[in-house]
Amino acid sequence: MTQPTSRVETGPASNATGDSNLETLLVGIDAASPTVFERLFDTDRLPTIERLCSAGVTAPLESQIPPWTPSAWPSIYTGVNPGKHGAIGFVGYDGYDWHVTNSDDVHEHPLWTLLDYHDRSSVVVNVPVTHPPDEFDGAMIPGFLGPEDPPCHPDGLLEEVREAIGEYRVYPNYTRDDDSLSDAEKIEEYERLIRMRGEAFRYLVDEFEPAFGFVQFQKTDTVFHEFDGDERHVERVYDATDDQIAAILEACDPDRVFLVSDHGMGPYDGYEFRINEFLRDRGYLETTTSGKGMPSWTPMRRRLREGEECERWDPGATARVASVAARFGVTARRIRTILERVGLAELAIEYAPDGVSRTANEQVDFAASMAYVRARTELGVRINLEGRDPTGVVSPEEYESVRDELIRTLRAVETPDGEPVFETVAPREQYFHGDRMDATVDVVTIPADFEHTLTEQLGNGDYFGPAEPWNHKLEGLFVAAGDGIDEDAPVDRAHVFDVAPTVMAAMGLPYSDRMDGSVVPVVDPVEPTTYPSYDGDESVRPGHDEDVTERLADLGYLG
Repeated sequence: MTQPTSRVETGPASNATGDSNLETLLVGIDAASPTVFERLFDTDRLPTIERLCSAGVTAPLESQIPPWTPSAWPSIYTGVNPGKHGAIGFVGYDGYDWHVTNSDDVHEHPLWTLLDYHDRSSVVVNVPVTHPPDEFDGAMIPGFLGPEDPPCHPDGLLEEVREAIGEYRVYPNYTRDDDSLSDAEKIEEYERLIRMRGEAFRYLVDEFEPAFGFVQFQKTDTVFHEFDGDERHVERVYDATDDQIAAILEACDPDRVFLVSDHGMGPYDGYEFRINEFLRDRGYLETTTSGKGMPSWTPMRRRLREGEECERWDPGATARVASVAARFGVTARRIRTILERVGLAELAIEYAPDGVSRTANEQVDFAASMAYVRARTELGVRINLEGRDPTGVVSPEEYESVRDELIRTLRAVETPDGEPVFETVAPREQYFHGDRMDATVDVVTIPADFEHTLTEQLGNGDYFGPAEPWNHKLEGLFVAAGDGIDEDAPVDRAHVFDVAPTVMAAMGLPYSDRMDGSVVPVVDPVEPTTYPSYDGDESVRPGHDEDVTERLADLGYLG
C-alpha cells in the first residue's frame, strides 16, 4: 500500500544537518485545529507547519470526551479511553477528596514503555501528565501538571539540561493574576518557554540518540484562555512554535513526523451554565459552609509553579478563617458584593481571592448530595453511589432510575434564548469503558456545538452567565509526513485514540490490543499484540510476535 517518501523536508529543499537515529517524531501542539491554522496560513505564517501539511497527509483529529489537556494527552499517548487509563480531569478523586492529576492516575502503557519492549529508546519533553516519570530506555522531562523543577528520568537530567542550554522552566515566571507585567512582557515569557522546549528536546536527542521523540507545546492553548484569543498574541505564540519545530527538523532530521493536537479551539457564543445551582433547585444537591470547598485550580497551579508537589489541595489559614465566618453568615460573596458596591473592587479581590471564596461561600456537600458536578472539565454529573462512594446516598437498586431521571431533566434544560443547553446527555457507557470506569462521571453532558460552558460553582440563584470567549472544540489536527507515509491515503478523519497505534505501526511494531484506536491508513497496518499490564500483572499472556516475546523474556516476564 504505502509509497515511501523522502525524509521530512524543513524547507523547499531539505537543509537538514542533523545525523540522528530519530525514526519518528511526534509533535504535540495543544489546541491546534484546522480553523486556527488556516487563518494563520492565510497571513503567510507558520511556514514549517504549512509545509508539513502540504507534503504529507492532513486530516481533522477528533478529540475525546472530555476534550481537555489532562485527560486527552494520556489518551493520545496510551491509545485508550479515560475509562481505561483513568485520568479524567485536572484533579483525581479519592472519595470526596482530590489531588492534582499525575502519571500515577494513568493505568495504561504509554508509547515510550511499549517501545522499550522492542529496544527502541525515546526522548519525551513537556508532555502533560508524565510526572512522576516512568522508567524506560531514554529521557523524560515532565510537563504540565507536574511541579516546577520536576523529577526527571534519568535522575539529574534537569540539572544537566540547564547546564547545557541555560534556563528551563515548566511554568511562566509570573502568576496569571500578576498585573505588574504588560501583556507584551507575558507573551515574551511564552516565547521563552516555547524556545526552552525546543532547545531541551534537541539537546536530549543529540545526547540519547532515540528512535522516538515526543515534544509538546502547551502555550498554544493557554494563549487563548489567558488573552481571550487576541490575534496578535496568538500569532506570536504560534510563530515561536513554528520556529522551534523548524529547528528540531533541521537538527534532528527525523525519518517521519506526526503532528497532533489534543483538541481544537474556537470562539464561544453561548452561556455558562451553573449546573450545580440547577441540581440544587431540583433536589439532587445539598450545600454546606464548612469543609474546603470545590477544587480550585488557581491555588494548585500557583503551588506547582513554585515547585511544590501539590498532591493535595487544602485551604490556607485565610480560607479556613473565612469558612468559619461563613457558618455565621459572613460569606466572601457578601463581603465582596458590599465592597464592590462602594467602589472598592480591588479590596474585594484582596479579601475574597479565588480559593478563599470557594471555601467561604456556600458549597456542595458531596457526602450528603445525590448528584453533583465535581469539575466543569469532566463534562458530566457524578452520582453519590452507595458502595462506591464513601457515604453514598443512592442505593444500587435506585441507581438506574435516578440516572434516567437526571438524563431526562438535563436534556430539557434550555438557554435564556430557548435553545437546548446540551446536544447530548447520555449514560457514561456511551463514552467510557474499562477498568477505571468508576473514576468517570455517571452522566455525560456535552454542550450544544461546544458553544456553552459549565461551571461547578454555585451562584446566587441564576443559572446562566456569559461564557468564556474562547474555549475547547472537538476538532483538532492530525498531520503525517515523511518516510513510509502514504501521502495519497484517503483519510477523512482520525481520532485521538488512533495516534498511539499509528506511531507503533509506522515504526513496524505491534500496538497493544488494549488500545481503543486503530492504525490510520497512512502507514501499513500491523496486528496488535498483548503486553503485560501497566499495573504489573505478570500473568498477562504476551502475543505471538517473536520480537515482543524475546523482549518480554529479557525483562523477566517470560521464563
